[in-house]
Amino acid sequence: MKYSAELVQTMRDALEAVMAKVPRDQVVFGLKAAVAEYILVTAAHGQTSYDGLVASASDQVQTIISMLT
Repeated sequence: MKYSAELVQTMRDALEAVMAKVPRDQVVFGLKAAVAEYILVTAAHGQTSYDGLVASASDQVQTIISMLT
């Protein structure tokens, strides 16, 4: 799938916003990559707003951490 430069920047900004909310003691190896992948999949399914991407990914952070540990 091809994304516009604007959407790529929105996804990057959303990723950074989500990661900034994760407490340092919960950051595990691979977390940022897994959250980035989740954001890509979410965008591919039509959720392309910054707020929507941040909210959706934020809701999944604990699940992702559980899968990685």
